[in-house]
Amino acid sequence: MAAVTSFVVDESDLELQREDDDTATVRVAFDAANGCERLEQRVIRFGPGRSAERKLAGQQEVLYIVDGRGRLHLDGRTHELEPNMGVFLVPDETYAVENTGPQDLHVLSVLAPEDRAEARGERKVTVRFDDQPELEASIERSFRYLVNEDVGCYDVTQFVGIVQPSKAPFHSHAYDEVGYIVAGEGIAHVGGSAFPLRAGSCFHLPPDEVHCIENSGDGPMHILGVFHPSGSPANRTYPDNK
Repeated sequence: MAAVTSFVVDESDLELQREDDDTATVRVAFDAANGCERLEQRVIRFGPGRSAERKLAGQQEVLYIVDGRGRLHLDGRTHELEPNMGVFLVPDETYAVENTGPQDLHVLSVLAPEDRAEARGERKVTVRFDDQPELEASIERSFRYLVNEDVGCYDVTQFVGIVQPSKAPFHSHAYDEVGYIVAGEGIAHVGGSAFPLRAGSCFHLPPDEVHCIENSGDGPMHILGVFHPSGSPANRTYPDNK
């Protein structure tokens, strides 16, 4: 396993990558190169127009629309894209993203290993945040699922966490998680250090890494989280548990 070289990075500090024939700029926040073995988190900004086609070979992908509107062209079908929407793409699919507005279509992408279990029931491609119920994780935290087993994804969970001003007890998770601050500000207490968080901050929490995400602002913090293997964001293990 690669050594963890960073727990928190800011979108503005990441190296920008762009192909000549594409409308998109890509910034890689976490992958195996900096200690995230299972997931690859990328911040993508699609310029106006239709992007180059993307092929998922041996991976699945979940997208989150941070800002902007557009269309997803997926194997001959079109899906409307709007802010706060989750998108589930399965291995071997080919897709393109069309930005229908004048400003960037701001997307958070996470690539994950191919499904370990065959999807059952109806598979959904897009999930609206406003259509999902808000569930309680603790007194200071609630969340809404976007991509999980309810949409046919049995290997990865994507959710939006809503954290009220507070500092939760230190805890850990069995899964590997990457997160993105959609709104708000706070502090990530992890690895024996404190890292400031703001909108655009990306973070990685390896399995069993003891941590605490503190909301030090005046209002709710919204966090987009993706973890592998799938499960519930409410599951926690505390350091004093035996």
